[in-house]
Formats: sequence, C-alpha cells, structure tokens
Amino acid sequence: MRSITRYIEDVLKLEVNRDKSAVARPWKRSFLGFTFLKVWGRMRVGVADKSWQRFRDRVKNLLHTGRGRNMGRFIRKTLNPVLRGWLQYFRIGTSQKTLGSYDFWIRRHLRCMLCRQWKAPVTRFKRLLEMGCSKHQALLAYSRRGPWWCAGVPALTQFLPPPYFRQMGLYSLLENGVRGIVISSQRLSWPDLQSRCWSSPAPVKSTRSSRSSLRAR
Repeated sequence: MRSITRYIEDVLKLEVNRDKSAVARPWKRSFLGFTFLKVWGRMRVGVADKSWQRFRDRVKNLLHTGRGRNMGRFIRKTLNPVLRGWLQYFRIGTSQKTLGSYDFWIRRHLRCMLCRQWKAPVTRFKRLLEMGCSKHQALLAYSRRGPWWCAGVPALTQFLPPPYFRQMGLYSLLENGVRGIVISSQRLSWPDLQSRCWSSPAPVKSTRSSRSSLRAR
C-alpha cells in the first residue's frame, strides 16, 4: 500500500484518501455502495452491508414519521419514491431471495403502523372484525404485546395480505427487481444483433432425414 500511494502521489501528482483506500480481497471492500461476492466459485456484484443498513434506517425513519398519516397517501408519495430509487441503483447487486425478504419486512412494518393508528384495544377489535376475523382471532386486540409482535400474527398476515397493500400502490421490490433483471438479460450486444438480424437462417432438416438417421443409429 505504501509503494502504491507513493507512486500515485509522487509520480501522478494525485491525492490518496488513506481512510478509504486499502489493499484487500474484493469481497472485503466496497465501492459506491457495491461489493463483490463469491458464489459457487464465481464472482458477482453484491450490495455492501453498509448500503443495506442505510436502506433499513431510512425506511424505518419514513415509517416512524408516517404513523399519523393516511396509509395510501403515505405509501404513494413518501415510501414508493425511496423504494423505487433505491432499486433502480442497486438492482444489479440484489437477488430474488433478498428482495422477497425485504418486501415481507416492509409489509410487516406497515401492519405495525396500522396497529399503532388504531390505538385503543376496542378500536383494534372492531377493525379486525370488519376485516373478516373471527371473534377468537380479534381478541388479539387486547394482547399486552407490542404492535410489532401483533403485526406478525397470522390473523393480521391473513387479513392484511400482500394484495391489500398492492391495491394501495405499494412498490414491490421483488416484482420490479425481477422484471428489471429479465429485461437487462434480454439486451444483446451489437455483434449479437448483427448475427441475429443479418445472418442467413440455418437450414431446417426434414423429419424424414432425421427419422432415417435415427433408425440407422
């Protein structure tokens, strides 16, 4: 590291930031929020741990400020722009499993926010009955546990499913992330386009010749 720094500063006349510079394995360093991961013997781009932590902290702060607001308006105008912008930048380093887990995490936080908005146990009990819960399931409203625990109970996950938040306009990281990956994988380079557009079509073998060759074998 010293020899590289000396060459950059003395020969190239550039300033080196020693706090952000180091010589290490690719998966131990991050650059512009990304890092490298070794999966099945191959290197692929991934999202750095600090980027995930900043994303979680930002979403938590948004959900904390949106407790007293209308749920649909909060999702469309405050939460969705953050989710959409984050995914547009970090899509290349994400995976379906991770995006699905974060979608589940965000929906549970939204259920927790609804429980906080209902406040009184009597109000929670009425709301649960209006959603279609049985009286036995609606007794969850009188639980002494916190809203975060109640948000993960099957009564709320069943009657506040993903389609409920999709109708409110919630931006799904999994659906849009997979769609973007499929579109990007379908993009071809210029030589591939040339070969596909201007190359002569391959001759099609007749079924008779193929059957006779199979019989001969």
